[in-house]
Amino acid sequence: MSQVFLDHDLIGRPGGRADITTPALVLDLDALEANLAAMTAWAKSQDIALRPHAKTHKCATVGRLQMDGGALGLCCAKLAEAEALAAAEKGAGLDRFLLTSPVVGARKIDRLMTLAAGCAELMVVVDDVGNVEALAAAAEAAGRDLGLLIDVDVGQRRTGVISAEAALALAERIAAAPRLTLRGLQGYAGEAQHIADFAERQRASHESLAFLAAVRDRLAAAGHPCPIMTGGGTGTHAVDPAAGVLNELQVGSYTVCDVEYDAVDLTGDGTRRFRNALFVYARVVSASHAGFATIDAGSKSLAMDGPAPRVAFGAPEETTYACSGDEFGELALPRGNNDPLRPGDLVALVVPHCDPTINCFDWYHCVRGDTLVDAWPIEARGAAS
Repeated sequence: MSQVFLDHDLIGRPGGRADITTPALVLDLDALEANLAAMTAWAKSQDIALRPHAKTHKCATVGRLQMDGGALGLCCAKLAEAEALAAAEKGAGLDRFLLTSPVVGARKIDRLMTLAAGCAELMVVVDDVGNVEALAAAAEAAGRDLGLLIDVDVGQRRTGVISAEAALALAERIAAAPRLTLRGLQGYAGEAQHIADFAERQRASHESLAFLAAVRDRLAAAGHPCPIMTGGGTGTHAVDPAAGVLNELQVGSYTVCDVEYDAVDLTGDGTRRFRNALFVYARVVSASHAGFATIDAGSKSLAMDGPAPRVAFGAPEETTYACSGDEFGELALPRGNNDPLRPGDLVALVVPHCDPTINCFDWYHCVRGDTLVDAWPIEARGAAS
């Protein structure tokens, strides 16, 4: 991560938000805090716990806010994410992690055991007997206990066992290892998270969770209880508790929301529980052609794996964005527009897909109203292994 933040002189200056160096990743703290409070309140009303996914924000400061709000711990997609967050918060309490993807290979497993030595709780998912054996050997050699969750493929077809029998084989091998403990099951229905229609998404999620419950019951009948039942996400947070299977949710994108989730009916009644808290600020660098302007935010600043970003302010309504290179984007102005953009004009874009867009930046520019109030490092940005 770069150690240089270019706008320190703007922090605390009234109106300083307008002078931010672009492209910049801008975090609206009022909206962030409202989103965190809304999810916490909703989870309490449903008597379900939160284990938020840090793969979205990748930031120790946001993780600390989640933990202070009552989260059980943080999920991380990769070992390096957990390492970065634990190092950033050394001694400050970010020391409870669930790694939601298998950790394989001798070198990574060695790093896992090193991380475990400094954590109050470190758990990892498994879906392969050979991986369990490697973890058992490493835990024995390190003289350290390790909690495992069996990852169950509930429909995404990415990781996880695909039958109760396979899960049982893993549970028996875990039970035979003195330093390993079966903590529960993970079932993430990633394929359901962005189904736009509420009822259709509920059906898909509950079908997935029914399979997870069947695996749980099979293991319990064989003497392998699963106290942790974890999964779900922002897209299914409002429908998962009714299935009665999960006791915690791995929500992530709710913290900042994005264009993808703006297209999903998250509540079933048309209301919005979460606000857009994250924007990429850009400036017009050229306006030589009629009908469009070029800005300084392209594929190095905005994830291009989903919908286009949406203009929040700074350009006429119905202006659309198209990527025009690594460094540049094109803003197509609506027909009949008589107020062209000019070089230097500031434009704010709602991020299209928050997780990979955040990964493009080293810092959050944190704002309240028109003031830049802080800069938060994105410590786990680029954590590739």
